[in-house]
Amino acid sequence: MASSKNHKILTVIQTIGRSFFLPISILPVAGLLLGIGASFSNLSTVQQYGLESIMGAGTVLNHVFMLMSSVGNAVFANLPLLFALAVAMGMAKEEKAVAVLSAALSFIIMHVTIHELLVFSGQVLPDGKLASDVIAGTIGTTLGIQTLEMGIFGGILVGLAVACLHNRFYRIELPVVFSFFGGVRFVPIICTLAAIVLGVICFYVWPPIQRLILASGALVVKTGYYGTFIFGFMERALIPFGLHHVFYMPFWQSGLGGAMNIDGTMYYGAQNIFFAQLASHNTQHFAIEAARFMTGKYAIMMGGLMGAALAMYNTAKTNKRKLVGGLLFSAALTSFLTGITEPIEFTFLFVAPLLYVVHCVFAGLSFVLMHVFQITIGTTFSCGLIDYVLYGVMQGNDKTNWVRLLPIFVIYFVVYYYLFRWVILKWNLPTPGREADDQETKLYTKADYQAKQEKKEAAEQAAQTPAAAAPTEQSVGFERDEQMENIIAGLGGLDNMENPECCATRLRLNVKDSSKIDKALLKKAGALGVVINGNAIQVVYGPVVSVIKPKLQEYMDKKRAAGK
Repeated sequence: MASSKNHKILTVIQTIGRSFFLPISILPVAGLLLGIGASFSNLSTVQQYGLESIMGAGTVLNHVFMLMSSVGNAVFANLPLLFALAVAMGMAKEEKAVAVLSAALSFIIMHVTIHELLVFSGQVLPDGKLASDVIAGTIGTTLGIQTLEMGIFGGILVGLAVACLHNRFYRIELPVVFSFFGGVRFVPIICTLAAIVLGVICFYVWPPIQRLILASGALVVKTGYYGTFIFGFMERALIPFGLHHVFYMPFWQSGLGGAMNIDGTMYYGAQNIFFAQLASHNTQHFAIEAARFMTGKYAIMMGGLMGAALAMYNTAKTNKRKLVGGLLFSAALTSFLTGITEPIEFTFLFVAPLLYVVHCVFAGLSFVLMHVFQITIGTTFSCGLIDYVLYGVMQGNDKTNWVRLLPIFVIYFVVYYYLFRWVILKWNLPTPGREADDQETKLYTKADYQAKQEKKEAAEQAAQTPAAAAPTEQSVGFERDEQMENIIAGLGGLDNMENPECCATRLRLNVKDSSKIDKALLKKAGALGVVINGNAIQVVYGPVVSVIKPKLQEYMDKKRAAGK
C-alpha cells in the first residue's frame, strides 16, 4: 500500500518534471540570441576586438545585436509565465488548450490581485514607487505588474492549481439554465475566481517563504565546496528518475541560487544573475556564486563522457567495432557539441548502475573544481562546445577563466577512459559490442531504462500477488456508457469518426461514410437534431455539448485502449 502511494507521488513529480522540459527547451535558442546579442552590442567587447566601424554604436549591426539581446532577455524575463502554461498543459488530462488559456488568465489575475493588495497595504505607492520600509528585491515587475518577486515558483503554483481545477471541472454539468457555461467553459471561470483567492493567499504567505528561500540560499553559499559537490552529485543522480529539472531549476531561477544587485536591479537565481551580468557593460568577472551551479557539467560532457565512449569502443568485440564506433562517435559528438548526454549515460546506466553512481561522484567533483578554480561559464541548457564558446571563450578569459578548463577536460577524459575500461573488463559488462552475437548492438535510451525498471517492478509485484482473474472491462479502466455508445454507434462507429469538436451548441466532426449515420440512435443519445452536409456532420445538443464533447473524446480513447 505504501509502495503504491509512493509510486503515485513519484509519478506526479515526474509529470511535473516533464512539464518543465518545454520551457527549458526554449532556453538554448533564447540564450543564443541573448549571448550573441549582448556580447556584440557591448561596446567594451566591440572595442576589444577592434570592430567599432561595423558594430559600434549607431551601426546597423549594433541595432541587430541589441534586438537579439532584447528578444533573448524577454524569454528569460517571462519564464514564470512560460512555466505556468507548460505545467498546466503537462498536468491536464484532456482539453489541454483550455488549461493553457486558463493558466495565462490565472497568472495575470493572481499578480494583479497581489498588486492591488500591495497598494492597499501601502507597500506600493500610487505613483508606483515603493515605500521606504520595503525590503529591496521583495517586490518586482511581472508582465508590467508590480507584484511580489515570486520567480518561477509563481508560475509553477498557478500551473498546478489550474491543472487541478481543470481536471476536476472540465466535464462538469450545470443546470440547463446555465448549461452554456458548463464543461470546458467552466474552467476559466472557476480558475479566475481561484486566482483571486490564490493572489490573496500569496500576499500573506509568500513573504515568509521568500525569506526562507533566501536564507536557504545563504546557507548553500556558506556550505562552500561541500554544497557545490552535493548539487553536482544530485543533478546527475536524479536524471534516471526524470527529476533533475525539478531539482536544479530553483537554483537557476530563484533565490536558492543567490541574489545580486546588477546595475541597480536585484536578480535572483544563478542563471538570471549570469545573464544579467552578460548584458551589463560593467561586468569585470562573472560571479562564481552563480556559476558554481552551472559550469560543473562542462568537464563531464566535453571530457569525461568522451573517455567513456572510447573505453566502450576499445573493449567491444573486434567484429563489432565498426558498428559500435559509428554509434558511439555520433553519441560522443552530440555530447561534446550540445551537452546532450542521454545515449551514453543511459547505456552504462542500463548495463552497470554502479558505474553510474561513480559517474555522479565525478560530476560532483567537477562542480567543485570549477568552484575552486573560479571558472565562471554559464549555460542555457546543457554544457557543450556551443555554450562553452558562446559564454566562455567569446566573453574573454578575464571574465570566465575558460582557459583553466582545458587541462581539466584532458584529466577527465583520461580518468573516465581508464576507469570505464577497467570496470568493463573486470566485471565483463555487456556494453555495446560485447553482447552475445545474436543480440542487437545498440545504445540505450531513457525509454529503455524505464522499460527495464517497469518490467522489474511488474515481476516483483507478480511474485507477491496471487494469480488474478482475467482482466475485465473495469480492470482496464473501461466502463460502458450507454449515451456514449449510442453516439458512437449513431455516427457509424469509431472507425467512421474523425476529429470531433464542438461549437456553442453542436458536436461537429467529419465521417468517412455518411450513409452509416443513424439519426434515431443519436436522438436516443439526447441529440436535438442532426445536420448532414456531405461528410461533415453536426449533431445539435444545445449548450450541454461542452460537456458531451470531452466526455465523448475520453470515452473513445478508453474504448480504443480496451480494444472494444
